[in-house]
Amino acid sequence: MSKPMLLSDRVPVPPSAQASVVEGLSIAIDAVAARAAPSHRFLRYGWYAAALSAYGGRAKTLVVEEDGVAAIALPFVALGPAWLRLATVPGCYWPFRSFGMAMGASEAARAAALRGLSAQCNGLRIGPVQDGDPAADALIASARAAGWCAIDRHLGDAWVLDLVPSVDGERWPRNSTLRKNRFHEKHLAEHGALDWQALAGADWPARFADLGAVEQTSWVAQETDRRDMKFTTDGHLAFWQAAAVDPVLAGMFRAALLRVDGVPAAFSFDIDTGALIYAIANSYDPRFAKHSPGKLLYWRNLVAAMARGATRVDWGAGDSGYKRVIGAAEGAPIRDWLLLRPGLPAIAGRVLAGWWRRSGGR
Repeated sequence: MSKPMLLSDRVPVPPSAQASVVEGLSIAIDAVAARAAPSHRFLRYGWYAAALSAYGGRAKTLVVEEDGVAAIALPFVALGPAWLRLATVPGCYWPFRSFGMAMGASEAARAAALRGLSAQCNGLRIGPVQDGDPAADALIASARAAGWCAIDRHLGDAWVLDLVPSVDGERWPRNSTLRKNRFHEKHLAEHGALDWQALAGADWPARFADLGAVEQTSWVAQETDRRDMKFTTDGHLAFWQAAAVDPVLAGMFRAALLRVDGVPAAFSFDIDTGALIYAIANSYDPRFAKHSPGKLLYWRNLVAAMARGATRVDWGAGDSGYKRVIGAAEGAPIRDWLLLRPGLPAIAGRVLAGWWRRSGGR
């Protein structure tokens, strides 16, 4: 009599991966987001729908299922002239433009995704994303192994702050910092009653108006083309209003707001993913600049974030001055990636790689 095969003796069967393309945004996006890395769980249907509503474009969604369960959901829209057959992942440029990939998604799933993409386009732009992005890095590695050309352009470096209860044995924030902040708060209060507010969830989208009111007084409104403003009609307000329709996203949107005599004077707006917080925007009314209202508000915001269990803040690229003062350090590079399928597109990509690396824009 032969010895029965034990379960542990059996050769594991690789997961079955199958790709399909859905016109528009797929409901699978939310299912994959729920199984993705916590840092990527805001990449929901409502996030991409908000981008399409605010910035335009007709989307398709590449969905890869493993054994009947969605493992990858990659929305894409056309990029550039139609004859190039290029596509890009939509979304807001900050914190990043990436896509949903369930933790543990297999190499077979990524291979299926690349086959599906190859049938739809000659190339795909992913980015901006930071080095270490769990979805983008995995797909890029698989693409290179399959003969795709993957070229990047460096856009800057992120600034990150690790939130720790103590530094060199001393409580953080230091007592000296808290004393300095109380001094500034005392003099700021000479301009009127101070009201420190925390906004989240049901406060959106109505309270975006308060954030926009601060932005309208800021140096960004006075000294730039205003395109980078987040909460004004000539900035990105339409995106954030549309995204906040999703109650799950609205629950991740948090802001700290300071009013002076009832008038919005400073704000800080974040996406809270749990341990990691993305600092999206902060601004203040320059009338109160002497007393550092923005910095005072952000220190309070950091203390509140630590109390909720946050361990890191990601500020992205840009002005490092105030970030260094608070204690941030330079983090991962931020890149725009272009993946070009094997054949003539990959050959062209290798020829034009230098041009792509020198190019900029969002």
